[in-house]
Amino acid sequence: MAKDWAKRFYDSKAWKECRQSFIRIREGEDGGLCQICRNRPALIVHHKTWLTAANVTDPDVALSYDNLLYVCQDCHNNIESEQENLYFFDEEGQPNPL
Repeated sequence: MAKDWAKRFYDSKAWKECRQSFIRIREGEDGGLCQICRNRPALIVHHKTWLTAANVTDPDVALSYDNLLYVCQDCHNNIESEQENLYFFDEEGQPNPL
């Protein structure tokens, strides 16, 4: 069950607009492929620096495109279980640590 601060954030207009515009950008860049595996369509906008009650109100963390990845379900599940050993591909196709 999501914590109250997380529910409020993910239900906010600011997050919904940020998420939608990030998805549009990713779809324009690469058709909306997962930024990690590049093999499947992305479904989830993931925060590289995970949100906490302490940082959820910081727009540089919560609403910054630099902190977001558009990923498929499988890659998101891997992120949730193995955060430190994952990479994503930047706009030039270069691998970068998560």
